[in-house]
Amino acid sequence: MKRRDAASKVRPHDGSKMKILIINYEFPPLGGGGGVASNDLALEWAKTAQVDVLTSWYRGLPYYEEVHGIRVYRAKIFFRKSRDAATFISMLSYLPFGFFKGLRLCRENRYDVINTHFAVPSGPLGYVLGKIFRIPNVLSLHGGDIYDPSKKMSPHKSPFFSRVVRFILNCADRIVAQSSNTRDNTIRYYAPKKEIEIIPLAFHPPVLPRITRKKLGIADTDFILVTIGRLIKRKAIDVMIEALLEADDANIKLMIMGDGPEREYLESLVKRMKLQKRVTFLGFVSDQDKYNYLSTADLFISTSLHEGFGIVFMEAMHCGLPIVCSDVGGQVDFLRDEENALLVPVGDARRCAESVQRFYTDKKLYSKCSGNNIKKVKDFLAAPVARNYVEIFNEVTGLHGEGSGKELRAFIKQP
Repeated sequence: MKRRDAASKVRPHDGSKMKILIINYEFPPLGGGGGVASNDLALEWAKTAQVDVLTSWYRGLPYYEEVHGIRVYRAKIFFRKSRDAATFISMLSYLPFGFFKGLRLCRENRYDVINTHFAVPSGPLGYVLGKIFRIPNVLSLHGGDIYDPSKKMSPHKSPFFSRVVRFILNCADRIVAQSSNTRDNTIRYYAPKKEIEIIPLAFHPPVLPRITRKKLGIADTDFILVTIGRLIKRKAIDVMIEALLEADDANIKLMIMGDGPEREYLESLVKRMKLQKRVTFLGFVSDQDKYNYLSTADLFISTSLHEGFGIVFMEAMHCGLPIVCSDVGGQVDFLRDEENALLVPVGDARRCAESVQRFYTDKKLYSKCSGNNIKKVKDFLAAPVARNYVEIFNEVTGLHGEGSGKELRAFIKQP
């Protein structure tokens, strides 16, 4: 994670602020962890640089707004049905509309670097704009964009899309993966000619709320499992619901934060298993409510088929929650079995239930994992992670000439 020290502020070649264009088809309040990750980086860079974001629009959102010093431009898209999940057509329509808006932005702003998030669908847009305007393009991979075992049209399964991804990878000035798992999957399925650097997701720790269980309607005797994420097949929420049935104790309950296309099926599954009194669907929640529930829960659980990294793990760790999760994915870079989590085979509801019950009964293990998570999450604080990216920006800008390489050495000072 550590790179050479960057200095304190930006000095681009024209003497003004460094200008960064982030291209990400999802950006808060749209989407999941990938949008949150780019926002966390943008918040740090915006302290000393001009940061523009080219993302997609959704009904009720303005086409332009400035948020915490970040200038957010939204391109019109078609057929997005919810904030939580994008449709194939909505992702496809982002490319032409984003291209024309991106043309205008690049003409009006002399960007020093483009940071493109997701090989698809954002990747082609970052490549084309970078090529036209000769702007270095740093591509950030989030995992699901190059490998999603739950999707028939995942790029790694499609001959056409795999060629598109390989082309985008090889045309990027630099490639960054958020975990060793994402890097390894990229190499395995696409064999890019460039090296892939690992930089984890950035995390801004919030001040935790002071709230009682009583105010949230939670009994002191309840052992609350909590999960956060879009209700899509890849998250495999059905596995944790089956695990709850296996963990046959009425005090063990599950709260699900998030919404998405799988919700109706999952609600019917809960009803069929007669778990309505033990499972609560909270839907889309605000950040405030998210931390209200995290700070009063007992355990974080994830049964996802695959996670590139998982910013939700950082949020749970910050709240001191032990974790039960799958043993495959980017999270195994920082979650260790019986150190700060219990790792279970993908799709194994029985093992998941056993792990939940261990944390429920083994107070020594619970305390150990809780304390270790509070310590470990400090490795992912946003400032040093953002600084790692800046080192790359400095390098690629220098490679593009104009004498800017050495002058862009300054950015964020390490506290």
